[in-house]
Amino acid sequence: MARNWRSPTVVLVCGGLIMTLAMGARHGFGLFLQPMSTAHGWGRETFAFALALQNLMWGVAQPFTGLIADRYGAGRVLFAGAVLYVVGLVWMAYAGSGTELALSSGVLIGLGLSGTTFSIVYGVLGRIYPPEKRSMALGIAGAAGSFGQFAMLPATQALITGIGWLEALLVLAAAAALMAPLAAVLAEPERADGGHHKQPVRAAIREAAAHKGFWLLTFGYFVCGFQVVFIGVHLPAYLADHGLPGNVGVMCLALIGFFNIIGTYSAGWLGQRHSKKHLLAFIYVARSVIIAVFLALPLTPMSAYLFAAAMGLLWLATVPLTNGIVAQVFGVHYLSMLGGFVFFSHQIGSFLGAWMGGVLFDRTGAYDLVWGISIFLGVVAMALNLPIDQRPLARTAAAAA
Repeated sequence: MARNWRSPTVVLVCGGLIMTLAMGARHGFGLFLQPMSTAHGWGRETFAFALALQNLMWGVAQPFTGLIADRYGAGRVLFAGAVLYVVGLVWMAYAGSGTELALSSGVLIGLGLSGTTFSIVYGVLGRIYPPEKRSMALGIAGAAGSFGQFAMLPATQALITGIGWLEALLVLAAAAALMAPLAAVLAEPERADGGHHKQPVRAAIREAAAHKGFWLLTFGYFVCGFQVVFIGVHLPAYLADHGLPGNVGVMCLALIGFFNIIGTYSAGWLGQRHSKKHLLAFIYVARSVIIAVFLALPLTPMSAYLFAAAMGLLWLATVPLTNGIVAQVFGVHYLSMLGGFVFFSHQIGSFLGAWMGGVLFDRTGAYDLVWGISIFLGVVAMALNLPIDQRPLARTAAAAA
């Protein structure tokens, strides 16, 4: 009866709720940049470095948390990630120095995110859904994370305005605590002993490392991290610097979250019917075009909203497609781990996008140089994705048969 109760649909819903909470809280961190920096007398580089470190720790830990989830089941990893997330948010609220901010919002929340987001949840869904439904399931889970951004960003801003940024962080911590009981639904009891794999871990890593497409996919994912985290962290401040009201930045991030629901779901749907690598190449170059048009037009609230909506359609659309290629080529046994290695590259890009945004702004007084880097990298990512060989390996095809 327990096995029947833990149906793919129930797992998808609970995994989606975890993604909603984890990604919803995380996407709102950029709203704390100005009030926390002002309250503590920090430059933007201090806060930007903490969030950059968060993304780096998330990426560094992801292959290891993914390996543990693949071998022993995702339930305990998700529970531990939720605990670290909550502790990190509480400590972030009471951080009195840049070092404490880096340790709390950077290290602890970064580790928490590695245990509660894409690679872990996608690993469970990849194993419980058949290949013909897998891409769609990953797209729905990604859309749930996007819904968290859309729903929680205005709530976070309202909390900051109504009760203060410190109290807002404590409320987010209470919301993040809800991930802990949901983790039980994504537990995989059949993996508890870790002895179910025919392929050793080292063999799986060597197999991926010898595949050219794996490296192209990994390097391309770096660009995704750079672009989205730079925009997510610095867009509200960029708009405020140009004289737009603060609510415009909040609305832009919410619009990104709303249209990301559509974009991520659509990417999962399209990934079942069309070449995933071609879709990825299109997404990357389309981002560059959208950024270039945004910078070329006069900056108004309407142009900012249109930019946010267009970017939202492409925001996390790369995630189900990227993980879908990994599953398609290498199978699902080590999907969380291999997806974690690819995601590590994404988070190196995230670190540089968040940190360089703050550094170059403090040095030059503007974000122009970082915008230019984002445009260039999008073209590079397109070129990297086109030659990927996404055919299943002989071992993967035989296992599927």
